[in-house]
Amino acid sequence: MSARSALPVIAVATAVVVLAGCSSTKSDGKKGSGGLELVSSGTLKTCTHLPYAPFQVKKDGKVVGFDVDLVDLVAKDLGVKQEIVNTPFEGIETGQDFTIRKCDLAAAGMTITDARDKVMEFSDPYFNATQALLTKKGKPVKKVEDLKGKKLGYQKATTGGIYAKEHGKGVELVEFEDLGLLLTAVKSGQVDAGINDNGVLLDYVKQNPDTKVTAEFNTGEHYGIGVRTGNDALRKKINAVLKKAKSDGSYDRIYKKWFGTTPQS
Repeated sequence: MSARSALPVIAVATAVVVLAGCSSTKSDGKKGSGGLELVSSGTLKTCTHLPYAPFQVKKDGKVVGFDVDLVDLVAKDLGVKQEIVNTPFEGIETGQDFTIRKCDLAAAGMTITDARDKVMEFSDPYFNATQALLTKKGKPVKKVEDLKGKKLGYQKATTGGIYAKEHGKGVELVEFEDLGLLLTAVKSGQVDAGINDNGVLLDYVKQNPDTKVTAEFNTGEHYGIGVRTGNDALRKKINAVLKKAKSDGSYDRIYKKWFGTTPQS
């Protein structure tokens, strides 16, 4: 997933109540393992936006996925449980969800961008991605420009949307709130093609053989886990866990579980 303009971060003191809509969220000031401050004692709250398979998706009433398994490693190291908070992606990528203490971290298949880096801090990169096109099988679409006069769907607030707008002169762009709606639109013929990160589109075609990823673009994107600006302790903990997972084989095991292969070096 990815970016657009970022809202400024509002500085918030520890243990302050901030109203969000009709509800309020408060940091209880409790310390987790290693002296880390968590939004709720004993819980590592993860903001994400469902569905985004295979990174995070609800199956049999439980949210599972590649990102979920990685953050479980962080939670285990802290001696707490992970709690998934499903929330609109815009609130994540603008940093608003950190401002109102909705979550401790964001793991949402989220590309590290300059705009986002201004409203949150990122872990070291943990996944490489690029943009790709999804169509119904049999459509000779190799680049966005091939869709001139046709409809291209993209997900709101993503780097796919940015790419589509930069390369889609003469293309009718259609915005969707989430990935699920975008994929349904491609499959039903509501749009001629959809653009999103290659990982989620390649996963989708495995279960939907009437669709095909017809092109991948070398956008050189990297996913990172986001934390509130200034929460250096949690960011360092995440980096340490990711480094350990890559050295002890845990990362490769989780990667193969969700993608069917080990990551390319």
